[in-house]
Amino acid sequence: MKNLTINDDAPDFNMITTSNSIINLGHYEGKNLVLYFYPKDNTPGCTIEAQKFNEAISEFNKLNTIILGVSKDNIASHQKFKDKLYLKFELGYDETGKIFEDYGVLKEKSMFKNTFLAISRTTFLINQKGKIAAIWPKVNIAQHSDEVLNMVKNTI
Repeated sequence: MKNLTINDDAPDFNMITTSNSIINLGHYEGKNLVLYFYPKDNTPGCTIEAQKFNEAISEFNKLNTIILGVSKDNIASHQKFKDKLYLKFELGYDETGKIFEDYGVLKEKSMFKNTFLAISRTTFLINQKGKIAAIWPKVNIAQHSDEVLNMVKNTI
């Protein structure tokens, strides 16, 4: 797992999105990218986080900023989640899982005495030059989209 910091080059990625496009980091060249990792479609916290980003999408768009949500769920699950919430941004799926390693978002968790690797809710703000401008390793889902929007307004 990598430990990314501010001003690092954002790792490239390849994934399919809910628009059936295969994308990579270069796809967003000249735009700011909010790359947010979340544990699972259709869970309470992930639903709130997606809804909050969706509510602010027009503000992000005005600031030349794209939202992209990523979890381990497959495209069929993502599409249902997107349709159910009327999301106006894409959700991505990397079947290799490389993006999770490259961005260092897999963390050891335990449940019922079993330990496993799971996605830790983490967000990266990537600037127009492909550099990491901000990282949120711990997310307060109710306020997170506002925090990210304020960071975009104040730093990019």
